[in-house]
Amino acid sequence: MAKKKIKELDGFVKDTNTKAIINTNSTVFEARRVQKKILQEKDIQIEQMQKDIDELKKLVKGLSKK
Repeated sequence: MAKKKIKELDGFVKDTNTKAIINTNSTVFEARRVQKKILQEKDIQIEQMQKDIDELKKLVKGLSKK
């Protein structure tokens, strides 16, 4: 696999066979991976909070019927 450095983009090379652009900066890559994991955890937390709110609404409605 032959690679050619991209002048305009530090940390990236282009595979001359497939024309794919490859990130060679592992620090930035790892930081993005951590960022995505944090966002995914926040999404899960928000979903759980929405479920909890729905459950509380049902409980309040049930109490108001009594």
